[in-house]
Amino acid sequence: MTTRREVFQLLMAGAAPQGVVREKPARKPSVVFLSGETEYDSERSLTRIAQELESRHGMRCQVLAASSKADLPGLEMLEDADLAVFFVDFLALPAGQLSQIRAYLNGGKPLVALRTTIRGFDNWKEFGQDVLGASWRYDHDSTSSTDVTVIAEAAGHPILEGVAKECHCRSWLYHVLPLSSSAKPLLMGRSVGESQRPEREPNPVAWTKTYKGSRVFYTSLGHPEDFQMEPFHRLLINAVYWALDRQR
Repeated sequence: MTTRREVFQLLMAGAAPQGVVREKPARKPSVVFLSGETEYDSERSLTRIAQELESRHGMRCQVLAASSKADLPGLEMLEDADLAVFFVDFLALPAGQLSQIRAYLNGGKPLVALRTTIRGFDNWKEFGQDVLGASWRYDHDSTSSTDVTVIAEAAGHPILEGVAKECHCRSWLYHVLPLSSSAKPLLMGRSVGESQRPEREPNPVAWTKTYKGSRVFYTSLGHPEDFQMEPFHRLLINAVYWALDRQR
């Protein structure tokens, strides 16, 4: 019979004594980031988030960057991904690459999507409406910015845990209304500052949805300065955990 002291010594030595079953370490979730736009330096911002998820949250991350509007190499990594994070804009990918993205989403896997992704694909124009739950209609000028508030009815959502009820973001507002009936708004934005557009209708800037039975989160925020702000940073990390259906 193995004594408690002998069990301890064997475990410390890396061996399991007879009759003792060692638990396998939990598999780290795999997160694949897609960067495919040139306006917001998304590759740099996504790389920083990926590094944080690896070093502080125990996840495995890979950042894939488009080499042009018509090429985003490495998409085979989506096959084993537990979560994809998209920050892309007007890509016109070849059929083979686009089919890899469709296969991931049609497989019922979760998605976190940022800013320009709502108009992400020139050869999949329905992507925003079908997958994310809205279409990009227009935006206010880059001279403007956005006041953001938590929607009261959504205040208890886990994505909003610890997120300030009000903040100011550098991203200029996207007009996306109307949302799909299945989309659940979390944050509302109001355009402030100079703009050539007379319309100043508040619009949602973050919401959740499901696609093919899996979780989707979208935010129209994502300017490089937004990534430096604690409310947006927390929102994004919370969204990753929510999409993975994991507790933070």
